[in-house]
Amino acid sequence: MTDDETLARLRALDGPQGRALLEALRGVDVTGEGRLALGTRLRRDHPAELVAAALGQQELRARAAAKFPRAADMLFTRAGLEQASSAVVARHRAARYRGCARIADLCCGVGGDLVALADGPAVVEGGVLAVDRDPVHLELARHNAAVHGVAGRVAFREADVRAVDLAGVDAAFVDPARRTGTGRRLGDGEPPLRWCVGDLAARIGRVGIKAAPGLPHEAVPPGWEAEFVAVDRDLKEAVLWSPALATPGPAGVPAPTRATVLPAGDTLVAGVADDPVAVGDPAEYLLDPNPAVTRAGLVEELARRLGGHKIDDRIAFLASADPVRTPFARTLRVVDSGPWHQKQLAQRLRRLDVGAVDIRRRGLAGDVDALHRGLRLTGSRRATLVMTRVRDRPWALVCVDAEAG
Repeated sequence: MTDDETLARLRALDGPQGRALLEALRGVDVTGEGRLALGTRLRRDHPAELVAAALGQQELRARAAAKFPRAADMLFTRAGLEQASSAVVARHRAARYRGCARIADLCCGVGGDLVALADGPAVVEGGVLAVDRDPVHLELARHNAAVHGVAGRVAFREADVRAVDLAGVDAAFVDPARRTGTGRRLGDGEPPLRWCVGDLAARIGRVGIKAAPGLPHEAVPPGWEAEFVAVDRDLKEAVLWSPALATPGPAGVPAPTRATVLPAGDTLVAGVADDPVAVGDPAEYLLDPNPAVTRAGLVEELARRLGGHKIDDRIAFLASADPVRTPFARTLRVVDSGPWHQKQLAQRLRRLDVGAVDIRRRGLAGDVDALHRGLRLTGSRRATLVMTRVRDRPWALVCVDAEAG
C-alpha cells in the first residue's frame, strides 16, 4: 500500500463515518474467532476498506493500552507503535526539557514523546517542531497531539531531520529509526548515532537521544550521560544526554551513567568511592538487581549502597544477611543453597514442599524447558530456582519471596 493510500484510509477513519465506526468498536476484542463475523456484519453498513482499517486500528489500540492511557482515542501503525516509548517513559524524559520553550522532536513517529514534550510548562504556541520524513507517521502524530490537547503547541514538518532548519530551537530530542518500512533492522539507526552526537549536538547544545538498551558503553561520548530506563523490572531503553542536559552526579562525576526505575523515578548513579566489593558465600537473602542496574554497570555500586556482597566475580547476584527493600533489586529469601547437582534437584525441591518453580539462570548453562519438564513436582509451595555460580562453582539456590513465610 502506498503512503497516499494509507493516508487516505487514516483520514477516512478521522472523518464522521470512520469515527462512528471506531466508537462502535471501542472496547471490542477484534482478535478472537468472532473477528470474521464482526467484519461481515460491519460491511453491511460501511465500505469494506474502512471496516478493515477500523478493525486494524482497534487491534493496535488494544495493544497500545499498555503504553498509553489514551490509546483508545489515538491512531497507530504497527511499526510506529513498536518503536514508540510508553507515556511514563516519555514523561520522565520530557522533564529534562522543563525550562525549554522551543524543542525539536526529530523522528517524531506517532507522537508519543511529542505529546510529553509539548506539555512542558515553558513551551510556547508552536514551540515544538515535530519532524519526520514519513508522511503517514506525521499525520498520526498530528492526530495524537490533538487527542491530548497539545496540537496548538506543535509545528509539523515533513523532512529529513538532517536537512531541517533548526534555527531558534533551544533543545532537541531524536529517536532514530531502528527498522526500515519493510521491517529490516538498521544497524546504527537512521539517522546514525554518530550524526546525533556529532552534527546535531554541534548545532544544538541540549540534545537527548533514544537508544536501544543494548547500547555499548564505549559508544557514549566523553561528557555525555547514559541513562538506562526500566519500567518496574522491564528494561525499556537507553537515553544519551549531551553535557548541557546531563544531570551532575556526586563530586567528581560530572555526567555519570545512571539507572532509572519507573514509574517512581528512582535513580542510581555511581558514587565517588570505588572500593572493591567483596565476594562471599550466599547469605539468607539474594538480591537480583534490576536489569537497568545491570546494563548500567552499577551492580557493585548497589552492593555498596545496600551493604551486600557478590557471590561471584562475574555474576550479577548479590547476597545480604538482612532483608532489603529497594526499587533497584528484587529480594529473595534463600531456603536452600548448595552445589548444582541436577540429579538431586527434584529431591531437594520435594523436601521443601515445592510444587512449582520459576527458573532464573545466570552464568550456568542448561535447558530450562527440559529441566521444568523433568522435575514433576507436586508440593504446595512456589519457589524461584536460581541456576548460577558461586565463586565460579555451579550452584543452585532455592528461594521464595522475601515476605513469604
